Amino acid sequence: MSEFLDLELQDGIRMPWNVIPGTKQDAANCVVPVSAIYTPLRPNPAIPVLPYGPLRCRMCRSILNPFCVVDYVAKIWVCPFCFQRNHFPQHYSSISESNLPAELFPQYTTSALAQAIELLPDQSLVGFITFGTYVQVHELGFGLLPKSYVFKGTKEVTKDQILEQMCFFAGKTKPTTGVIAGSRDGLSAESISRFLLPASECEFVLNSIIEELQKDPWPVSADQRASRCTGTALSVAASLLGVCVPGSGARIMAFIGGPSTEGPGSIVSKSLSEPIRSHKDLDKGSAPLYTKAVKFYEEISKQLVHQGHVLDLFACALDQVGVAEMKVAVERTGGIVVLAESFGHSVFKESLQRIFQSSDNDLGLSFNGIFEINCSKDVKIQGIIGPCTSLEKKSPLSSDTVVGQGSTSAWKMCGLDRKTSICLVFDIARKDGPDAISQSTSNQFYFQFLTYYQHHEGQMRLRATTLSRRWVAGSGGVQDLIDGFDQEAAAAVMARLVSFKMEAEADFDPIRWLDRALISMCSKFGDYQKETPSSFSLSPRLSIFPQFMFNLRRSQFVQVFNNSPDETAYFRMMLNRENVANAVVMIQPSLISYSFQSGPEPVLLDVTAIAADRILLLDSYFTIVIFHGITIAQWRKAGYQDQQGHEAFAQLLKAPHEETDSIIKERFPVPRLVVCDQYGSQARFLLAKLNPSVTYNSDNPPPPGGDVIFTDDVSFEVFMDHLQRLAEQQLQEARKGVDQ
Repeated sequence: MSEFLDLELQDGIRMPWNVIPGTKQDAANCVVPVSAIYTPLRPNPAIPVLPYGPLRCRMCRSILNPFCVVDYVAKIWVCPFCFQRNHFPQHYSSISESNLPAELFPQYTTSALAQAIELLPDQSLVGFITFGTYVQVHELGFGLLPKSYVFKGTKEVTKDQILEQMCFFAGKTKPTTGVIAGSRDGLSAESISRFLLPASECEFVLNSIIEELQKDPWPVSADQRASRCTGTALSVAASLLGVCVPGSGARIMAFIGGPSTEGPGSIVSKSLSEPIRSHKDLDKGSAPLYTKAVKFYEEISKQLVHQGHVLDLFACALDQVGVAEMKVAVERTGGIVVLAESFGHSVFKESLQRIFQSSDNDLGLSFNGIFEINCSKDVKIQGIIGPCTSLEKKSPLSSDTVVGQGSTSAWKMCGLDRKTSICLVFDIARKDGPDAISQSTSNQFYFQFLTYYQHHEGQMRLRATTLSRRWVAGSGGVQDLIDGFDQEAAAAVMARLVSFKMEAEADFDPIRWLDRALISMCSKFGDYQKETPSSFSLSPRLSIFPQFMFNLRRSQFVQVFNNSPDETAYFRMMLNRENVANAVVMIQPSLISYSFQSGPEPVLLDVTAIAADRILLLDSYFTIVIFHGITIAQWRKAGYQDQQGHEAFAQLLKAPHEETDSIIKERFPVPRLVVCDQYGSQARFLLAKLNPSVTYNSDNPPPPGGDVIFTDDVSFEVFMDHLQRLAEQQLQEARKGVDQ
């Protein structure tokens, strides 16, 4: 596993198959698709920032990289993707084996090239919009008295209406032709500065407006929900940015405190007698507003992507607010999403501070990214699952099979940060046959990822990552495939795939799909001796993968029961933007034990880990649980930790909190912290994640001080017994087919 982590540190990439199945049929037999989870802006101090533009192949437009073959005498380099011979320009004339440019250093497979210095203004521009029954756009540039422009919440607002009603051409003639957008195309800086001002210049006015904000004056009867025209407000915000600063990095930060009940994008009626849609309603098609709202937010996402702007969502309410409907706009623009119970909750307050802080753990928010890919001719790209939008740039690299955002070789990433990760799914185009191995002059597949973006410090940069992976074909390469298998990356890819299929395919059965995939995987790569059923085994390179799949089946990504559509959408959005390490924690939480007998140590995610004299720390990414065994809880309540002579107990109580603080410091959004005791009501946060090896109907009772789980779910041991039997059965059938 360490070699995969080293590759991720260098290039920000993890692949399930680091030795790639060489033919289309081999790839299909491997079950887990040839894919990669890539973090374009992963921090790496060793990556050089080159002060000049990239050198591109004149045929396929890929960038000079360490895998190019170089003729130092003729000053020619050969592209590994299309084999085109390219001449070096004049300023590379001094190149030699002992005088290499940074792009050709073997350790610099990833490099950042500063192409054009376009510094942002010293201070970010700020605008302010409030909404309820109506939408109010506040004029921050008029500080003498509060002034705002009001739009009716029941109607969509176009750019032309924004220009006309907000008096952008007061006293001037409006141009009759051309697109009116920004100070370069028809608008004066003075008219823009009425609504968008540097934060330092409008701080007093903005604080005054916020301090004087009142509840919507329109009366709400006891049996009605409050009027909230969220969709119209977002439409106004998107159009205002499109008019004033198109193409410049900008974010709409939407703070939503309840469901949208007014105008386009509404998710529920005002009548409290009508409940907000549930998963059951969506499955039955009995959520009449859902499809219409999703289409509305999809149109907003197209507008924002065209403008290069981002939508961030802060949903803070005990009720649902419409995250499920707005997911398309947030995800396709690369926006941030935070889900909390209220605006006073620590999850919201600390997450909001993290966005604006400047430290080693800041987000490094960047804008206006364009992601392009180039790869060997035998590899096609099916699509990307993650925070991006297809630019519909059809090319020979595009596969006929589409997954996520596909049918293209270029994507728009309006917003991205240091942790934004995308999942690329590939298609091996090489056909089977006697000449399959001889179809290529090399046994290497090459990939190049290009990310052109506006760095958070203001410069426009191009980060290029080029990598090579060996391929094998036929049955003789099975051991090579196993040796190059990354179980954690495979689990993260399968989680994204099953989440995508649950949303995209009608009547999709995720449990059946995952089980079939796991059985096929085990039957292909498992070891089994004929006539000896108990001999089935998996290589250590594959042995943890079934455990990941067991926990994925039980996770919030697959089991939507007891979660609202908003919560499910939030969980899946976070899964689709996080790296492999964080995705694995979401799928299979980590569990650490603290006791007097030993220091902090990882333990199995099993109910048998519970003991009366033990503290458990569960990290499920979204929630961190500190669980005190019953004896520890009794001692704590008695105040032993405050008494002299019990310093060791005080330190034992303190240790999990110190570990929690270090986790929270690095994570965004900030996770929810639950501190609970054995047999307490909040112990459910831990018990729900544990393997139910001891239940209420188990033959063997738990040890003294242990616990049981009241569930009929199968345990991991039963799951593995069934998996082993079915994999053996499939393997036997495959061997019979070969013998015949």
